[in-house]
Amino acid sequence: MQSLTEEIQSFSRTRLRKQCTRVTSLSGRRIIETWKGSTITVVEDPVPQERMLGYVPDTSWDVQVGIVKPFLLLGSQDAAHDFGTLRKHKITHILNVAFGVENVFPDLFIYKTVSILDHPDTDLLPHIQDCCDFIQQACSEKGVVLVHCNAGVSRAPAVVIGYLMSCDGQSFDAALSLVKSARPASLPNPGFLEQLRSYKTSTMNGSKH
Repeated sequence: MQSLTEEIQSFSRTRLRKQCTRVTSLSGRRIIETWKGSTITVVEDPVPQERMLGYVPDTSWDVQVGIVKPFLLLGSQDAAHDFGTLRKHKITHILNVAFGVENVFPDLFIYKTVSILDHPDTDLLPHIQDCCDFIQQACSEKGVVLVHCNAGVSRAPAVVIGYLMSCDGQSFDAALSLVKSARPASLPNPGFLEQLRSYKTSTMNGSKH
């Protein structure tokens, strides 16, 4: 049996296994450090960008516009920022219910901005009448209004549902069904849906918001 001294003397660095370590710098740069004995090799980590982020970024341009009524359209900020889409649908009025989204054609369209946070605790109902008035204005001027938020998924559909209930006399279920039929991506957050359900109940009981 070899003594510890003899084992140390007979040890060869060439018998060491490679050790690889992935390192992410503060700047987000990823590298692979490979040790073999006392030698280190550093190379870039070829991990795809989407894996580094932990999700696949959606960079597609969403200009799909849902036609709820001939004068009432629903979409995302992409549609609101695409001049060709606006002209194609003969849009004259734009209701922006996003937060921090610019109105990019102020000299060409009639805008109204009602900044609403897309959060279940946001009080949606106080904004409904203001939005309804603008939509009614567009209708009375024989215009076409586009209601949009950021993604056209939660806030804008919620406002349109509120309009259909308040000004068109539709039930919550009928309004939701019409909006989802016009724009299948529509999915107001749970807080908005609960408020709109209670709005239906209050309206039926003769209370106005």
